[in-house]
Amino acid sequence: MFSECLLGDFLTLKRGYDLPNQDRKVGMVPIVSSSGVTGTHSEAKVKGPGVVTGRYGTLGEVHYIAEDFWPLNTTLYVCDFKGNDVRFVAYLLKTLDFASRSAAAAVPGVNRNDLHRLPVKCPEIDEQRRIASILSAYDDLIENNTRRIAILEEMARRIYEEWFVRFRFPGHEDVRIVESELGLVPDGWIPRSVANVAIVHRGRSYKSIELADEGGRPFINLKCMARDGGYRASGLKRYTGVFKDSQTVRAGEMVMAITDMTQERRIVARVGRVSRLDADFGVVSMDLVRLAARSKMHEVYLYAMFRWSGFADEVKQHANGANVLHLLPARIEEYRFICPPAELMTCFGELIAPMLSTCDVLEQKNVNLHTTRDLLLPKLISGELDVSAIPAPESIAA
Repeated sequence: MFSECLLGDFLTLKRGYDLPNQDRKVGMVPIVSSSGVTGTHSEAKVKGPGVVTGRYGTLGEVHYIAEDFWPLNTTLYVCDFKGNDVRFVAYLLKTLDFASRSAAAAVPGVNRNDLHRLPVKCPEIDEQRRIASILSAYDDLIENNTRRIAILEEMARRIYEEWFVRFRFPGHEDVRIVESELGLVPDGWIPRSVANVAIVHRGRSYKSIELADEGGRPFINLKCMARDGGYRASGLKRYTGVFKDSQTVRAGEMVMAITDMTQERRIVARVGRVSRLDADFGVVSMDLVRLAARSKMHEVYLYAMFRWSGFADEVKQHANGANVLHLLPARIEEYRFICPPAELMTCFGELIAPMLSTCDVLEQKNVNLHTTRDLLLPKLISGELDVSAIPAPESIAA
C-alpha cells in the first residue's frame, strides 16, 4: 500500500559539517562529499548506516554509507529516517529530480527546505524492506564483481612488477644484467620509444549537438575516466557527427587521457591514465588519444607498462597548463622504455590476457546489472511495479 506525502514528512535532511584539510586526522571514518567517499578521518559526526546526497556541485547523486561517517558541508544527510528503511530511503532519493530545485547560480545547489516539499509515494515499512532487498541484491552483485576486478588487476600488476621491474621473470637466473641508456637491464632488452611499437591517434573535437542518446556510436570522453574499471560502451552518449577511422577504438584497444578532469577540486581523471574499451566500438574525444599497438605481441605488455611502470608520473612532467594540465600526444610518442624480448612479452600476454578478459566479462555483467536495476528502480519506488512480481534476491544472485 502506497500513500502520498511530502518528503519532509518521510524524513529530515540536514546540512553536513565543515572539515578543512588541515583539521583532518588519520583514521578509518569515511569523509563523504557530494560525489561520495573522498577521504577518511579519525572522528565520525553521524552514526551509520546513513544516506547522503549533494547540496552543492554534484546534484542528484545519493550515497548509502554503512558505517559511521562525516558528511561534508557540500552535502545533505538524513538525520531522521522517521522509522523508514534506510536502504529504501537511499533508493527513493535516487528517483527525485534534484535539478528542478537547484538555485539559479554559477554553482548548482539545492535548499533542504525545497527538497522537503517534494511529493513522494510512501509504502508501508514491510514493502519498503522488500523493495530495498530486491534493489540491494543488484548492488551487492555489482560490488562483488567490482571487488573481483580489483583482485584480478592487482594480480596482474604484481606479475608485471615482478617480471619487468624487479627482473624476476622466468629464466632470469641465466640472464646477465647489463648497462643501458635507461639504467641496468637484463641482456637483450632494448630501449624503445612508444612510437616504435604503437601509433598515437588524437581524438575528435565535437559539438554538443553531435551527441545523442540514440544512433551513432558510443562516445568515449574524460567522463568515462572518472568511472571505476574500464570504459563501458553501454550507457554512453552516442556520437552522430563525422569522424575518422583513426578516431574509433574497438574492444581491447587502449585509450589515454591527455587532460586532467576535476570534480569538486578533486582530480578524477589524470593525464597519462590508460584504460581499455570493453566493447565495440566508440569514437574518442579530443581529450583522449587512441593507442594502437603495431603488433598483437605488444598489446598486453604495453597496457601493463602504461598502467604500472610509473609512465603517467613521468609524462605528467611534460604536461602544461595553469589550472588544467594538458599533454601533447607527441610527448607520449617520445617516451622511452625497456622492451623485453618477444618471447617474454608473448609469455606475459598469455598469462595476463585471460585475467583482463575476465575483467571485461565482469564489467559487462555490471553494465547489465546497472541497466536492470535502473529500470526497476523508478517502477518499484513509485509502486508501478508490484514487488511480488520480481524474483527474490536469492534467485537474482544465482
